[in-house]
Parts: sequence; structure tokens; C-alpha cells
Amino acid sequence: MNSFYILFQKEWKESWKDGKLLWLPVVLILIGLMQPISLYYMPEIIDMAGNLPDGAVINIPKPSGEEVLASTLSQFGTVGTAIFVFSVMGSIVNERNQGSLSLIMARPVSPLHYVGSKWLAHVILALLSFVVSYSLVFYYTNLLFTRVTFAKFLFSLLVYGIWIVFVMTITLFFSALFRHIGGIAGASIGMIAAVSFAGSLFPRFTEWTPDKAQNQAVYFIKNGSWDDAFGLMVFSSAGIVILLFACIMFVFKRYESY
Repeated sequence: MNSFYILFQKEWKESWKDGKLLWLPVVLILIGLMQPISLYYMPEIIDMAGNLPDGAVINIPKPSGEEVLASTLSQFGTVGTAIFVFSVMGSIVNERNQGSLSLIMARPVSPLHYVGSKWLAHVILALLSFVVSYSLVFYYTNLLFTRVTFAKFLFSLLVYGIWIVFVMTITLFFSALFRHIGGIAGASIGMIAAVSFAGSLFPRFTEWTPDKAQNQAVYFIKNGSWDDAFGLMVFSSAGIVILLFACIMFVFKRYESY
């Protein structure tokens, strides 16, 4: 357990050195705040763009606070997901290619402690960054639009976190599987896109997949209650994350050399 704590501390120190502790929350804040601010000033933006006839009046209905939060989560589901992938894709492969992994594993460090410390550190950083960004979105949404209850904000945040944990875990799996950053990024984004596409194409048969965490979060924002498949999605997503973590351990232990 002492080696786990030391490795966990190492991950946070490296995140500070490479600036990830700063740029990840800042980027997510910018992505999140773009949605409520752009929706609020949309008439002015269209007016400044020009190409409107003289005397034209721009009358765009102001969306509700719930609609703004739901559209923000959709924004996180596209651009935000890519940011999460980029933040974790080099975590294992970089140390392996640079030879530092061999130095670490030459010490009394178990593969579980090594992989577990990386997974936990990156998941916590991603979730904390999302919490900061989504909290600011919640504040400005209530400031500029109709009020959204704190319960809708909190529960949608917690449920969307399931999707973030899945994205970070599957990317870490490919970081252990491949030795090239391009392959890791392509495989991770491709697999995530495939899961999301399958969910859109066969919604009745994919109610249990992790991508439905996004839909469940949006559903709760708009309706204040969970969809019927919520419990199935939570338990199956937890099982998938555990299975992916086990696959990371399997791949890591089969390295011919670190």
C-alpha cells in the first residue's frame, strides 16, 4: 500500500510538472462556458455578423436553464470526450517507451499498484476538472436563464461522471496495449465512437451501455427523474469498467519486458 501511495503522489507531481493540473480544468471551463454565453448573446452575435436586411428584427426564444445544461452536456460529450482521451492516452506508453517503467518495476512495485495509481489519479483529475467546469456552467445558467434546481445539477453531474470514468479507463487500456500515441488515440476515439454510434443505432438494445449515462443525465435535467433503464445502466457500466481494468492488468502482466 505504501508503494501505491508513492506512485499516486508521483502521478500528481507529474501532472503538475507537465501542466495538466492547469490546462485540463481550464480547457473544460472554456468548453462549458461557451454554451450558456453563446446562447445568451446569440441575437447580438447574429446581428454583428451582418447580412441582414434593414429593419429586420431578430427574435430568438431564450432557452430554459434545463435546455442550456442539457446542450452543455452534449458539448462535453463530443469535444470534452476527446480532451479526456488526450489527457490520459500517454500515461503508460510514454513511461514504457522512455524506459522509466523498467526502473519503476525493478523496485518492489506490484502491477496492480502501478496501474491502479495511474487510473485513480487520472480519473480523479478528470472528474475534479469536470466538476469545476460544470459548476461554473450551472452558476451562469442560473444567472442568465431560468433557474435550475441544485438537485438536477448534482445528480446529472454524478451520472455523467460514469461516462468520464469509462472514457478514461478504455483509453488507459489502449495505452497499455499499444506503443504508439497515434494508435492509442485512434483506437480510443474509434471505440468510444463505435459505442456511441451503436447506442444511437440500436437504442432499445443498448440501454445498458456506458454511453447512456449521457442520456440519463440529460433526461434527469429535463424531467427531474430517472429513465426506467437507469439502474441497469449503472450496474452494467460498473461491470464494464471493472472488466476493462482487469484487461489492463492482463495486458500489463504479459509484457515481455517493461
